[in-house]
Amino acid sequence: MDFHELARVMRRLALEAGDVIMEVYGQDDFDVRAKADASPVTAADEAADALISSGLRAAFPDTLLITEEQAATHAERASEFLIVDPLDGTKEFVHRRGDFTVNIAYVKDGVPVRGLVYSPAKGRLFYTRADGVSVEEEGPFDRETPGTTKPIRVAAPDNAALMVVASKSHRDQATDDYIARYAVKDMTSAGSSLKFCLVATGEADLYPRLGRTMEWDTAAGHAVLVGAGGRVIRFDDHTPLTYGKSGYENPFFIAHAPGVELKRG
Repeated sequence: MDFHELARVMRRLALEAGDVIMEVYGQDDFDVRAKADASPVTAADEAADALISSGLRAAFPDTLLITEEQAATHAERASEFLIVDPLDGTKEFVHRRGDFTVNIAYVKDGVPVRGLVYSPAKGRLFYTRADGVSVEEEGPFDRETPGTTKPIRVAAPDNAALMVVASKSHRDQATDDYIARYAVKDMTSAGSSLKFCLVATGEADLYPRLGRTMEWDTAAGHAVLVGAGGRVIRFDDHTPLTYGKSGYENPFFIAHAPGVELKRG
C-alpha cells in the first residue's frame, strides 16, 4: 500500500462525502428507514457510501473493501482491507446533534494502521499521515490541497482526576458503573468515532465501550488514536483489539491514554 496515496485519497473522498452528507442534513426533512438490524439509515448514508466506495475501488482495485452499507462485503475476508462507515452516528445525524463522522481505515494483519475521521458538522478532520503520525487539520478544507495540520498527542493522565468520554446515544448502567471505579475530574458525552479523537487530542483520557460495535465503527478512530500514542484494548482481558473478526463485530473495549491505571471489569 502506498500510504501517501492512501492519505490523499481518503482525505479527498471524506471531504466529498461530507459535502453530500451536509446537503441532506440541511434539508427541512429527510426519510429515515430501518435496516435489518433495526439501525437507522438515510439517503446521506447511501450517497456517501456510493461516493467513497467507488473512489476507493478505483484507486485501490486490488484491496478488499468492507463497508457498512454493503452487506455482501461482510462475508469477505483478507489479511489487508479498507473498511468504511460512510456516516457513523446516524442517530446523531437524524436528531441533528452534529456528532456524526465519516470513517475510513486501512487494516493490515488485524491492525488498523491508517485511518481518517471527519466530522463535517463540527468542522474537525483527523487522520494519520503517510508516516503514521496522527494530525488534525485546520479548516476550511480544500479537497485537493491539505491545509495547516498539527500533530496530535494523548495527554499524560492524572489518575486522581481523569477526563472520561462516553457514548451519547448508547450510554447504559454498566458503563456508568465501570466509570464510577475511577477518580473522574470531568466527563463528557460524544457521538460516533469522535470519542477516539478526543482521547487522541488529550481532551479525554479514557473511553470505555460496553456495548455492541462493529469494526467499521471503530477502525478509523482506533488508527487515529494509535497514531497519537494511545491504545485500544479488549474489555475482558486487556489484550489489543484486533480486526478482521468473524462478522466484523467487536467485543467490549477500552480506548485510553498510556498511564491510565485500568480497572478490570
